[in-house]
Amino acid sequence: MIDFDIESFVRKYMTKRPESLLKADFVKYADEMRGRIDGKRMLVVGGAGTIGSNYVKAALRHFKPAAMYVVDIDENQLTELTRELRSAVNLEVKTKGEGEEWTGYNIPDEYVTEPIDLGSKLLDKFFRAHGPFDIVANFAARKHVRAERDVHSIEAMCETNVFMAKKLLDLLLESPPEAFFCVSTDKAANPVNVMGATKKLMEETIMAYADRLPIKTARFANVAFSNGSLPVGWLNRIAKRQPLSCPLGIRRFFVSPIESGELCLAASVLADSGDIVYPKLDPERDMIPFDVVVKDMLTDMGLGCRACKTTDEAKEAIVRLFDCSDCSIAERGGWPVEFFGSDTDGEKTFEEFYTDTDAKDEEKFVNLGVVKNAKRRPVAEVEAIFAKLHEVFDKVGATKEDVVEVLKEYLPNFNHISKGKSLDGRM
Repeated sequence: MIDFDIESFVRKYMTKRPESLLKADFVKYADEMRGRIDGKRMLVVGGAGTIGSNYVKAALRHFKPAAMYVVDIDENQLTELTRELRSAVNLEVKTKGEGEEWTGYNIPDEYVTEPIDLGSKLLDKFFRAHGPFDIVANFAARKHVRAERDVHSIEAMCETNVFMAKKLLDLLLESPPEAFFCVSTDKAANPVNVMGATKKLMEETIMAYADRLPIKTARFANVAFSNGSLPVGWLNRIAKRQPLSCPLGIRRFFVSPIESGELCLAASVLADSGDIVYPKLDPERDMIPFDVVVKDMLTDMGLGCRACKTTDEAKEAIVRLFDCSDCSIAERGGWPVEFFGSDTDGEKTFEEFYTDTDAKDEEKFVNLGVVKNAKRRPVAEVEAIFAKLHEVFDKVGATKEDVVEVLKEYLPNFNHISKGKSLDGRM
């Protein structure tokens, strides 16, 4: 077993921040956040994933809501979240003079988890049985660019990212909350892949309700070592004695899992209706290539990195690596990594949180910015877009390209990168 401290590595090599990006804003708005969260009833949909679970942890770590309901289709991860919350002990003792020590999560008596799909009729029953709720946050999402394989995978993406989000909003109109938050992505700004386009359409869908519900969302960076991410995949490959693969020239902003939850929590209760919140990060300082991350990780683990040009070379190298055990892995040449130039659909080489036409407020928060002029379509127009998409999905022989054309029609800044290859063709 290799000893690898993920949180320490993220702080040192990926975010390069010794403390949370949100610390200054949590201090600045401490009283206001307490007033808007303490004693409130919270519902978190998709709350077992990386961002959703850290949203729950942020709420229960810093504040005292009266009720916490967590819904997610993944029953196992819901169980793990509950175990983690109830097993927490004071592992972060602060030095004298820096404030109170953290002694665990403020789990309310009314803490309930339910393995329910966002699109299920059970959610309606659950909402009416346990609501109303003061704060509702939706983290249910198809988040991977690799998910745009064909028309069927794209339909599933639209179902989760867009159609179900509207269904939830229509349900909330029965008992409007004080705050509604729906997570977006940096890939919604000038999208080049279908995932980003669906998230952009999601933004415009929820903004159509901003005059009737307090709508907030956030675009932010890659969450370091989140479920399904490339870095966590590297750890899984190492545990199974398999070679790694890594794209060249792909730079990303990173936030820690803790920061992801805190950012969304701050956005959900502090932003104005119609706001899109994003982290204020510097492209030159904070955007890091994946190939740098994997080399730093392997060095930090004491394994070293052996660069390979092909999948076969990397596989052959991993076999030879374990043929000999007379010296360390680093001394045997390092862990094999196939480095390759990006050649798959929808892969953007860099990240951005806003477009040239976005009106930004970077004064309200210390380390967050806000897009203030998000497009607000009439609900009827959104429904017309949905009808067009359903028409394509219901057509026999429909293709991925058919869906892309519909999305381009309604999202003029959608510039799809099509190279005819999927990430499923890679290790």
